[in-house]
Amino acid sequence: MRISVHILLWGLLIYLAWCGLLFLLQRQLLFPGVRISAPSSAADYFPGLERVWLNTSYGKVEAWFLPPLSQGTGNAPAVIFAHGNGELIDFWPEQFEGLRHLGMGALLVEYPGYGRSEGTPSQQTVTEAFVVAYDTLVARQGVDPSRIVLLGRSLGGGAVCALAAKRPAAALILLSTFTSVRPLAWKFLVPGLLVRDPFDNLAVVRAFTGPVLVAHGTRDGLIPYQHGVALSQAAQRGRLLTYDAGHNSCPPDWGAFWREVEGFLREAEVIH
Repeated sequence: MRISVHILLWGLLIYLAWCGLLFLLQRQLLFPGVRISAPSSAADYFPGLERVWLNTSYGKVEAWFLPPLSQGTGNAPAVIFAHGNGELIDFWPEQFEGLRHLGMGALLVEYPGYGRSEGTPSQQTVTEAFVVAYDTLVARQGVDPSRIVLLGRSLGGGAVCALAAKRPAAALILLSTFTSVRPLAWKFLVPGLLVRDPFDNLAVVRAFTGPVLVAHGTRDGLIPYQHGVALSQAAQRGRLLTYDAGHNSCPPDWGAFWREVEGFLREAEVIH
């Protein structure tokens, strides 16, 4: 009996130590992109790209503005994009060529501490950066403030949902993202209450009155498909795109995905 009690006590101590370790290291796990070296001249490869420096309370954060490639009459709609946690804005400009040809601008916002940006990433600092990015974009000449679309992939879904809780948007697009970081904590055998940056996307989507497009892969081993289902069902005007794909292979055909996005944006009257 005494041996069993000792085993239980040691097991409890080891578990508490494990929880304490993950509590201290969780931001390194959630934001691994701080360790990625940014290409020094990546912006030079994209004609028309404008580098924008956002002034935040903790320093300057980089963003890239890609203007529309076809300009109609009047101000143009624009998308604010947030990438995954192991990426940089440097990896993404090419993907937005299709939307730019539809007359949309795109603002790719970096995370604090990533690439050339100052600060350290957390839900608070990421949210501040995206709010500043939004305010900068809507004040820009040639941009229609009533047609701002928020697009986030993986962790980026948390960034744009945090922004949607603070600023209006015409539509929300979530690609391979989560309902909240808290349920994912159980993968590491720790309770969700220990998560410092929960990014409660489900609560934001429930309150969002605009159209929401959710895309998720059924074979996603990082953020289970059920997260995408729950987000689409929680939305007041939700739509789910299901792909036979994993986390980093979703969507399997980017061309087909952008055509779906185009149809969604036309239905939402963001583009005409």
